[in-house]
Amino acid sequence: MIRTNAILAAGVTGTTFMTLFSYLVSLADGENFSEPERLGQLAGRLLPKMDKAQSRSLGWLGHYGVGLLFAMVYVELWQQGKLRPNLKMGLWLGALSGLFAVAIWKATFRLHPLPPSLSFNKYYLQLIPAHLIFAVFAGTGYQISQKINHVTVHQ
Repeated sequence: MIRTNAILAAGVTGTTFMTLFSYLVSLADGENFSEPERLGQLAGRLLPKMDKAQSRSLGWLGHYGVGLLFAMVYVELWQQGKLRPNLKMGLWLGALSGLFAVAIWKATFRLHPLPPSLSFNKYYLQLIPAHLIFAVFAGTGYQISQKINHVTVHQ
């Protein structure tokens, strides 16, 4: 249960702040870099019978699901003591995760039968700092969950 809470805290916190960053970059640039919206768009194009609300929901579910998968790996590394959930390690994990995400998104857009029209290089470029933010805030969420668990256990 404690591990599950740690994964949820890290994944939801990291994904939420990452998504906020992507929305802010979208506003500043005038192009939509929102990962959940892009995922929903891709799903909607693959499953045209799905209505817009369903494809959006699927995009958000997919985005948070992937965030939880990343968090699961991070939490495993933190709990095994291989890495610490601090700013320096968060930046390293974020950089690696960002490069991994760029590779996944490139493959996804290349393999999708109806990819969206967007500035792919700008999209990929914003993924790196977005994942830096994800990893740093995932570490923050993890640390908070550990403190809550520690207090709960000692009461």
